[in-house]
Amino acid sequence: MSSDNLQKVFKTLSDPTRVRILALLAREELAVQELMEVLGMAQSRVSRHLGILREAGLLSDRRDGTFVFYRFEEPVAPAWRDAWALVERSLPDDPAARRDGLAVARVLEARAARSRSFFDSVGPEWDALRKVWGDELLRARALTRLVPKGLRVADVGTGTGVFALELAEAGLDVVAIDHSAAMLEAARSKFDELGATSIELRVGDASDLPLEDGEVDAAFAHMVLQYLASPGEAVAEMARVTAPGGRVVVIDFVRHDREWMREELGVQWLGFPPEEIQATLEAAGLEDIQVDVQPAASRGADLPETFIASAGHPERETST
Repeated sequence: MSSDNLQKVFKTLSDPTRVRILALLAREELAVQELMEVLGMAQSRVSRHLGILREAGLLSDRRDGTFVFYRFEEPVAPAWRDAWALVERSLPDDPAARRDGLAVARVLEARAARSRSFFDSVGPEWDALRKVWGDELLRARALTRLVPKGLRVADVGTGTGVFALELAEAGLDVVAIDHSAAMLEAARSKFDELGATSIELRVGDASDLPLEDGEVDAAFAHMVLQYLASPGEAVAEMARVTAPGGRVVVIDFVRHDREWMREELGVQWLGFPPEEIQATLEAAGLEDIQVDVQPAASRGADLPETFIASAGHPERETST
């Protein structure tokens, strides 16, 4: 590397604010507004640093409706990689980094709180509201990936238990999980009325599932990732609780521009690109990944395309 380029590396990483930003974005994808809140800085200052880091190839960004989110990109060039590794080793002892870690945790909790507030306010009315998805066929297709009967499966973000009932009717033993007490109460009333006895309800967050490692044979999240503060953490949790040889199945919208869904349906994210879902499943240690896009027109509504993604938990290696 030339001396000019080497000087650029040192100059970029010598600024403490830029180091703080990189450390935050190495931990979590964040919007400019969220970085402003964590750092306590004006938008112009944060944006200036983001521009420098992006030009250096240390950040990537993506647009989600009217929001732009940034994430850390692992350096490829040896000088950048070695310099960042040196900086990264100093972060555990850095008081500013520790404070930033606490602040970003509060930002993520605020994301999750917005979702909880929406579902607590909707409660039993969700069954009528969710019909906008028009997804009965999608649920049936997804169900075919969870056979055979007798499996113990987790329905993550069960809501009012619509899909949990379908899983139970298919002969599966279901653990239905949701963070909203109002949603679970509505689900409980429905299950009691229908005499559904093979469904267990548990209160819990998708990023910290109330299940032991490998407790279920399959984990399912139907139209859930778009509501979560950290979708990647939820997928990793689904992989954790799934036994070796089991399956993880996710249904959600492909990336779209329907801003009305934020207000009317309380979503946090406007869908996900299939390649991002592929990468998320791979990062969770899953294999045999399939991501199938379902055309919106096939559901007869002016809605985004939907994907059904499934992946297998690797079989446990045996010693010889």
